[in-house]
Amino acid sequence: MNRIIAASASLLLSATALCAETFSADVWADNWFEMRIDGVQVAADSVPITTERSFNAESFAFEAQRPFVIGLVAKDFKQNDTGLEYIGTRRQQMGDGGVIVQIKDAAGAAVAVSNTDWQCLVIHAAPLDKSCEAEETPVAGEGACAFDAAEEPVGWDRPDFDAADWPQAREYSEREVSPKGGYDRIDWVEAARLIWGPDLEQSNTVLCRLIVD
Repeated sequence: MNRIIAASASLLLSATALCAETFSADVWADNWFEMRIDGVQVAADSVPITTERSFNAESFAFEAQRPFVIGLVAKDFKQNDTGLEYIGTRRQQMGDGGVIVQIKDAAGAAVAVSNTDWQCLVIHAAPLDKSCEAEETPVAGEGACAFDAAEEPVGWDRPDFDAADWPQAREYSEREVSPKGGYDRIDWVEAARLIWGPDLEQSNTVLCRLIVD
């Protein structure tokens, strides 16, 4: 009996392995990203978000069985919860984000690209009043420098998560994002778009997800 159970389990595992495919992915982010497939990390930006002007593209491969959920954590650099960078210098400003993704199967066909089909939830937004950018001594949570912050929803990057109330990603043009640092190294498919939350400057941490059938 035990041999029969063991054999059945082996066949099930073998069938699952046979259904898995190898995919290639290209991601460019301003400033940093992490990609998860069904809740498991498959890649993270190799350049720390604290690196000044950390614009770069990453190319990598992963295995998955369709359908699967892409969970993308995208972050723009912020010095603190004011959402500003270069605080106390003449360059004090709000940063701006942007990310673009394409995923292809083993045959080279695009199976997923970043666009408004994705759903993106902002979990850190700051400053809520853009006049904070001009404050001589900006303090997070005070006056114009108020902010909204939340933890990642539990299981948001897994197939059984209900994201029905999540907003769609917003698409941006190359002119709006001004992508650099590796963006031109990738041959992006025509349908791939730069996406982010509702505001390039105020949306600092964005969780984006897509189901790939």
